[in-house]
Amino acid sequence: MAPTPKPASMRQRRNKTSTSARLHADPDLKAPTLPDRAWHEMTLAWWKDIWSSPMAPEYDDSDRHGLFVLAVLIDEFWLSPTKDLAAEIRLQRQSFGLSPIDRRRLQWEIERGDEASERTRKRRAKPAAKGADPGADPRSILHAV
Repeated sequence: MAPTPKPASMRQRRNKTSTSARLHADPDLKAPTLPDRAWHEMTLAWWKDIWSSPMAPEYDDSDRHGLFVLAVLIDEFWLSPTKDLAAEIRLQRQSFGLSPIDRRRLQWEIERGDEASERTRKRRAKPAAKGADPGADPRSILHAV
């Protein structure tokens, strides 16, 4: 006797992701104050960039502790760069979606504004070379050998 097929609702793939999000910057979000310490100017610039980025609204209070630790590592790197510090920074920043590949892994997509879309449209509309006929197909010069 042949087995009974599963109901359709059980056969469907359920590739839902829990971290998938479309990110946009929140101009009203305030960056937490770094602990009192003489911070390197590059660390301060990094801290400002992190909290003005589209990823910042995704961070909750528990993430701030990890970002404080990462700020200390980055500060130490700017004072005395080593391969070990660079490697640890690379590992730590993955958790916060701070590079394009990390955001891809977290399935975070940064919302692009109308300005970026308009630039892309204009760039694609430009002819490839000066004097080229915009209606001509550049593949027309190819021939089979």
